Order: sequence, then structure tokens, then C-alpha cells
Amino acid sequence: MDAGTVSRWMHESSAAIAEQRDALTALDAAIGDADHGTNMSRGFTAVEAKLADLDGATPGRILTTAGTTLIGTVGGASGPLWGSALRRAGRALGEEETFDADGLVAALEAALQAIVDLGKAEPGDKTMVDALGPAVETLRTEVGAGRPVAEALEAAHAAAQAGAEATIPLLAKKGRASYLGERSIGHQDPGATSTAMIVAALQRAVAAEGS
Repeated sequence: MDAGTVSRWMHESSAAIAEQRDALTALDAAIGDADHGTNMSRGFTAVEAKLADLDGATPGRILTTAGTTLIGTVGGASGPLWGSALRRAGRALGEEETFDADGLVAALEAALQAIVDLGKAEPGDKTMVDALGPAVETLRTEVGAGRPVAEALEAAHAAAQAGAEATIPLLAKKGRASYLGERSIGHQDPGATSTAMIVAALQRAVAAEGS
């Protein structure tokens, strides 16, 4: 995996979020500020524009640039959280031109830790951690068992999707949704939902290398 992999990941993320922008906003309308889809789509569109002018960058540099761009363009909590996550992941990859499956695991572990550090959320709080946490754990396990990285990411996406769906019956304990108390129960968390999309985008980006 290399800079092309990471660039494809950002492109696939942008396309998926743009396609599901209205659905994400509808989820957020139920328990948030009704702007998650709009904000995330604007942010990843800005990332694509920024990366178009970033020739010859390492995978780590691409991720740190993407993260900085998200922080500067995405409103609400999602920009700082995903921005910090991508920046931390980029630093984990360092200045190398390529990275392997173990490097990818380390980068996503760093991303998850950045989100936990900033948002102070734990599993079960009805946040993006409920999707990214299971994805990272599954990826680590699958890669450790010797599965090809594209297949390991398929399993990671399934775990992320299941984690997002599992937020439906949860009581929100963090973010805007937590203000609703028990009224937050019965709604899927929009941040967890977009997180599952971003994990799926990573799987597609890696799988494209074998096509």
C-alpha cells in the first residue's frame, strides 16, 4: 500500500458520504443538529481539492493534510474528531513511501485513540467509537491471523456496520444527542454510520489494488 491507496481512500470516502449526505442528515435530524451529512460531505470535498495539489506526498503526509483540512472545514464535533484521527494516523505511518498490513493496523489504532482522547467516549456511548472500535479490533485480529488485508478489511467493515446498527437501542451519553436523554433511544447514531462508510471506503481502496 502506498500514497495511491490513501488517496483512493479519501476519494472513496468523499463519494460515499456525498451519495448518502441526505440520509446522514436525516439521521442527525432525529438526535442532533441535522447537519452531519452536509458537514461531512463539505469536508471530504475540501480534502479532495486539497489533495489534488499535493503531488509526491507520502501516505502519512496525505493523511495529516486530510485531517488538517477536515478540522478547518467540518463543523460540529465531526471535523475535530475525524481530523485528529487522520492526523494521528498519518503520524503513525511516518515518512515511509509504503506501508504493510501491520502499518495499517497501527495507523487505525492511532486514529481510534485520537478520537477517544479528544471525545472522551467509550464503547456503548452511542458515538463513532461504537463503529470504529469493533472495526479496528477486527482488523487487528484478522491481520494477525494472516488474512489478506482486503479480506481483513471486509470483516472490519462488517464489524463497523454492526456496531453502527447496534447504536439504535443505546442511550446517548456524549455529544448533542446526549441532551435528549431517553429520546435518543431508537435512533442510529449518524457519526457511527458515516464511520462505517469510511471503513468501507478503505476496503474498496485497498481491494482496487488487486483489480
